[in-house]
Amino acid sequence: MHHGRVGLSQAERAVLVAVQFTGERRKLTAAARLARTAAAVSAGTALEAVDLSATPKATVDLDFDSSLAEFEELARSAGAEVAATLIQRRPRPDPATLVGQGKLEEIEGVIASTGADLVLFDHDLSPSQLRNLEAKLPCRVIDRTQLILDIFARHARTREGQLQVELAQLEYQLPRLAGRGKSMSQLGGGIGTRGPGETQLETDRRKINLRIDHVKEQLESVRRIRRQQRQRREAVPVPVVALVGYTNAGKSTLFNALTEAGVLESSRMFATLDPKLRQLTLPSRRKILLSDTVGFIRNLPHTLVTSFRATLEEVERAELLLHIRDASSPMVDEQKMQVEKVLAELDVSKKPVIEVLNKIDLVGSDDGMPMGAPGSIAVSGLKKLGLDHLLGAIDAALVVDPLIEMQFRLPQSEGAVMAALEAGAVVEGKRFEGNLAYVTARGPASLLNRFRRFHERVG
Repeated sequence: MHHGRVGLSQAERAVLVAVQFTGERRKLTAAARLARTAAAVSAGTALEAVDLSATPKATVDLDFDSSLAEFEELARSAGAEVAATLIQRRPRPDPATLVGQGKLEEIEGVIASTGADLVLFDHDLSPSQLRNLEAKLPCRVIDRTQLILDIFARHARTREGQLQVELAQLEYQLPRLAGRGKSMSQLGGGIGTRGPGETQLETDRRKINLRIDHVKEQLESVRRIRRQQRQRREAVPVPVVALVGYTNAGKSTLFNALTEAGVLESSRMFATLDPKLRQLTLPSRRKILLSDTVGFIRNLPHTLVTSFRATLEEVERAELLLHIRDASSPMVDEQKMQVEKVLAELDVSKKPVIEVLNKIDLVGSDDGMPMGAPGSIAVSGLKKLGLDHLLGAIDAALVVDPLIEMQFRLPQSEGAVMAALEAGAVVEGKRFEGNLAYVTARGPASLLNRFRRFHERVG
């Protein structure tokens, strides 16, 4: 059910509006200023060019420019053609229209001169701001959350993904129904009267609430099936390792390089929405399930984190997280903070994490690698560099079903046991004496303990 068009269609011309609230600069702590100055330097700004007295402004501008570039990429990912980008700096948001009357007139002029179909705001708009802007501008207005929802709707392939997007869209629409006058009858709306417009609004609100309840029931059914599948999976202990990271950090490319799964690789944001699970064999012959998840982004709308809890269940269930970071991004540390914020929201920030610096093929030898935590692993999913090192690190980090070494004395008639050891563990030594095979194997405790009856105690 649609209440006016809310999404984007292909090749719509869009005017982008970004606002920098200068009143927020004073909120930067000394540590944050220092970190952002370091980011400016690592982004290629010569140290002598950074005026330390102006550090807060210089570094905030760097962050603002990065955020704006990201928003333009979001718009293109949604199929929009960017006709113009307008920037306003003001101390605080205008409560009625976010940008104020003067900027509103400028936006109107740009729409007329470019023939734009819609205006995209790099901010979340309150229901009243959205209503006021739609009343004053001659085309549709879409805010940041709505744009991200539209991209998610494009990329949802599974039934579960589609339900989750629909739930987030309905919950977003509900408080914004009131007064969407362009799509509702407003007859008889005088003071003291109750006209058809009000009745239409109540009808729409009831329909949306009913649809929300229905979608939630369907999602619960999907989750129930998912839980049953997981219980069957957990009957055979195969640890889950989940890839997490900022959108466009190259998770799907790395996932394909490790598993040869053929998942869609794209520089578009949120190209991977539905979770992918593939089995992977580690150097120790242990098997794991590798899970590719949706990418995170700064200011990820809270409705999405809530609606996508089912998709992110693999992150919650994982034994180990691989935090994939884009080594070539000038905002690599800022992106790390954003990912950690979402992980904290999912209550998984205490899980063991391996930091993986991806896209090292894009980092020139004179650029210097970004500062990662001790033990971070440099790889290139595209060029398949550093993957053996990464697999070894996953092996070492998994504490569930630990690797052990055991010696066995096997009658040669136990060919099935020998085959199981060779398939699921690393056989480090083997010698034959008469009718017996003496085998030293290193592998997962769950496998080796199954053949404890053949265990040979040495010494």
